[in-house]
Amino acid sequence: MTRNVHEPPVTPNPLRWRILGFLGVAQLMLILDVTVVAIALPNIEADLGLGRQAVTWTVSAYTLTFGGLMLLGGRAADLIGAKRVVLAGLLVFTAASLVTGFADSAAPLLGGRIAQGVGAALLSPAALSLVVHLFDGDERNKALGIWSALGGGGAALGVLLGGLLTAGPGWPWVFYVNVPIGLIILVALARMLPASPATAPRPGLDVLGALLVTASSAALIYAFIRAGDDGWLTLATGALVLLAAVGYLAFVARQKTAKSPMMDVALLARRPVATGTFLILMATALMIAVFFLGTFYFQHAEDFNALQTGLLFLPVALATMLGAHLTGQAIGTAGARLLAVTGLLTAALGMAVPAVSMHPATVVIGTAVAGAGTGALFVVASATALGQVAPHESGIASGIVSTFHEFGASIGAAVISSVAATSLVGATLSGFTNGFILAAVAAAVSAGAAAILTPGRAR
Repeated sequence: MTRNVHEPPVTPNPLRWRILGFLGVAQLMLILDVTVVAIALPNIEADLGLGRQAVTWTVSAYTLTFGGLMLLGGRAADLIGAKRVVLAGLLVFTAASLVTGFADSAAPLLGGRIAQGVGAALLSPAALSLVVHLFDGDERNKALGIWSALGGGGAALGVLLGGLLTAGPGWPWVFYVNVPIGLIILVALARMLPASPATAPRPGLDVLGALLVTASSAALIYAFIRAGDDGWLTLATGALVLLAAVGYLAFVARQKTAKSPMMDVALLARRPVATGTFLILMATALMIAVFFLGTFYFQHAEDFNALQTGLLFLPVALATMLGAHLTGQAIGTAGARLLAVTGLLTAALGMAVPAVSMHPATVVIGTAVAGAGTGALFVVASATALGQVAPHESGIASGIVSTFHEFGASIGAAVISSVAATSLVGATLSGFTNGFILAAVAAAVSAGAAAILTPGRAR
């Protein structure tokens, strides 16, 4: 179903809400795989003998590959049809999850995480493109609200699930659990999804462009991770940041000369798309900061086990879903700008609570408040960036949003782990405090930027 919002309405797919449910669970599985692993990191670290950088890469290897290849996945959805790409991505992700669960050292663990990221990069933008096609008008806003609530709330629920699995059968099951769920969804979607013809006018995939953006992002993430050990103003850190900048410029140049570019770079110059990508990056970075800092604080500083830590994140899950749900209902009347600023200020307030007073109770309260703010941001970002896109751009626009979602997770994990390095490897709380302070300041500054950039009303 590919049509412009200005064309006469057509009969909606009668299975659209059921399809949304299965696609939502698939997306939930991808998002869970960021935070369900976060709760298991201390156990994985101990069992496999990982250092701090390897622990950070356990998160970043997945999110970086996920985000770096997302544009390629979105382009593939436009070129060969979203249904084919969704099923292929789901199959790769499910198989990679099984392999990762068998890992007995850092190399197969990180290799499996990279393979999971490849599958996720195919699945996520194609699934979001289908949601945009299947729904229109108010129904589209509701569907995007549900989609965002599943993603935001699922991230928090992943910590609870990770606690249950890690404390029960063991950390490999945070990966094994994806296998039966993935197979069930694969069979259901293969039967229910309508055939989705290609919407792009010409064939071809810009693999070089995908490699450029992924390698550039890897250099940037590596710079952030190294900074925790070597310092932020060292020659090595500066060289890696410069290398990333050159790589991004090469990517832009490639998009202007490639026969079949991954994206029209001018798309990022559109105010709604640019604002939506900024908001989704901030929302995910703040979300990862919550889970990374909270998980290691509860387990390292307070000696809580994985299950106790997971239960302490239940309020965060509920608050995130509530924030997304209320925002989805209010965005049509309140407008994106007000809700974006409110969400960021709420996140800043929540992050400031544990920064001022580091105690299990204040950490739970503060992260729950921050979760409500980030839940709102997920909805505003998706609705702003995807509310008005042409059919032939829906796949790549979805890919852009999802790319910055994962880059936000990669950057958030790298920066927070570096800022909190002293607490991750020692007994002091100063690293955790500095991490929460940085997150609060970043959210507050971003609120000012959102007030200027975000459109006042979302159609």
